[in-house]
Amino acid sequence: MHAVVLLKQVPDTAEVRIDPKTNTLIREGVPSIINPYDAHALEEALRLKDKYGGKVTVVSMGPPQAAEALKKAISYGADRAILLTDRKFAGSDTLATSYVLAKAIEKIASSEPVDLVFAGKQAIDGDTAQVGPGVAARLNMALITYIERVEEFNPMEGYVVAVRKIEGRKEYVRAKLPALLTALKGINEIRYATMPDMIRAARYQPEIWGKEQLDVEEAFLGLKGSPTQVWKSFVPQAKARAKVEMLTGTPEEVAKVLVEKLVPLTLVANK
Repeated sequence: MHAVVLLKQVPDTAEVRIDPKTNTLIREGVPSIINPYDAHALEEALRLKDKYGGKVTVVSMGPPQAAEALKKAISYGADRAILLTDRKFAGSDTLATSYVLAKAIEKIASSEPVDLVFAGKQAIDGDTAQVGPGVAARLNMALITYIERVEEFNPMEGYVVAVRKIEGRKEYVRAKLPALLTALKGINEIRYATMPDMIRAARYQPEIWGKEQLDVEEAFLGLKGSPTQVWKSFVPQAKARAKVEMLTGTPEEVAKVLVEKLVPLTLVANK
């Protein structure tokens, strides 16, 4: 079993800064973490490795400091880490990002066939939920989104069964391998890193792949290759907390006082 996990390093702060020229996040100098959804995707891949054996490769696209997120993944038990970083990748939207990630997976699979690709359902700094499906589409892979459990994995017969959570119900979906799965937070509980893996992670240096290491066309990279543009981004001002008033008395008395207060606000009719 060979699983590839897509990780994104995201800001660990509400006070993000925006580049006024590009309207993209300024990530340099901001404390960062592994995107929480991606952390759960990694955990699910590691659980399959624990059960079936095999290998877990983690891939992240971002600036050089994203290597720290990859080293964290190594401390949890991942086997190999690859950082996709290049000035040409800067400013990529979800279309350009999925292009680079797909090319990286193609290169990985050329030497070590890939059974599963895991990703979080979305990144907390973008909330588009587009990159995972975009990668699957580019690789012509089966796709199961919003999974809360891997029900069955059968590499011998070449399929996976996952439970996906959608509004009002759950679906059991069987897909042919290779397949890409996007994970919810509730899929598992993230393990603690072991001391041997923490020591290995401290010494580990992720592989660095840029434009020259990937079979990519420059026209599809970065801002040039991003058909969607952010016109304006801003951090909303925190609102003052509303005044809370506690009403006491019998239900009839409370209802009467409540109506008297809501009528002037035209929230209820005075009949």
